[in-house]
Amino acid sequence: MFLTKAEDVATLLLPAFETPSGIPYSLIDLQTGRVKTYSWASGKAILSEYGSIQLEFDYLSNLTGNPIFAQKSNKIRDVLTAMEKPEGLYPIYISMDNPPRWGQHLFSMGAMADSWYEYLLKQWIATGKTDQRTKREYEEAIFAMEKRMLYKSEQSNLWYFAKLNGNRVEHSFEHLACFCGGMVVLHAMNEENATIAQHYMDLGKNIGHTCHESYARSTTGIGPESFQFTSSIEAKTERRQDSYYILRPEVVETWFYLWRATKDEKYRQWAWDHVQNLEKYAKGNAGYSGIRNVYDSNPEQDDVQQSFLFAELFKYLYLIFSDDDVLPLDQWVFNTEAHPFRIRH
Repeated sequence: MFLTKAEDVATLLLPAFETPSGIPYSLIDLQTGRVKTYSWASGKAILSEYGSIQLEFDYLSNLTGNPIFAQKSNKIRDVLTAMEKPEGLYPIYISMDNPPRWGQHLFSMGAMADSWYEYLLKQWIATGKTDQRTKREYEEAIFAMEKRMLYKSEQSNLWYFAKLNGNRVEHSFEHLACFCGGMVVLHAMNEENATIAQHYMDLGKNIGHTCHESYARSTTGIGPESFQFTSSIEAKTERRQDSYYILRPEVVETWFYLWRATKDEKYRQWAWDHVQNLEKYAKGNAGYSGIRNVYDSNPEQDDVQQSFLFAELFKYLYLIFSDDDVLPLDQWVFNTEAHPFRIRH
């Protein structure tokens, strides 16, 4: 029944792919089939959206025997493979023309880009490491981002991926982008080349440390939505609009992969500290809420319990304190919402 329902929902999404290039629209009315892009996106599709269906659609085709879903996601990959990337980087926005054109040259490891890179790696793993194209494109993308966007702070030697707007560098790192520590650790765990594996294990540890510092340097022990690196502050934000926390899981996600890879007890301790801070600041009468300012000793709650609290944050916390035979990483790969997919061997 559930597989049938999954196929039904995916079928309802198919009109979004009816574009000249096969790059789908961002929004679809499931009753009418009407499609559109976000009004603020200037008619463009968004990398983290059209790039985050590969695992699901490929898996669904594999389970149902219906090739249409894999065909749609593979078409996107074919289009992007053929496109020239500026300095090897993927801009956030793309048109749906044929051939498509990149939009403004905005580059990020965080919002509107993140899960594209995650899925290049995880699709390779999910196919039992047979999909070598995604592995190659993942490696090329990460190499380009390390070359142009990876920085180390001057005061505390904290590693982070900056944002790029053309050639202008914004020295900030989003909570969303903290997922990438876990991503490169997962790469290291599956990489045969020992030198490359060690490089990405070290990078993952450094990113995990940076994101922990964003928590440790706040009043609540919880990290903000985004934090900056300047001559006066590191791993903190002075922007009121960036000081909130909405129960995001990405930092704990990275600590989970680091725990599985290293068994360093500090990752469990960091996770337990977060559990205690959630209980202290985010727990309400009927659930858990985001908080409006992580630098306030008595923060106001936003009265919203996000769906990813259960799908991701609580799941990764549970797994950190579970044995490795609970969803072992040589048998399961997690999609971007932490739903486990069995690896095909």
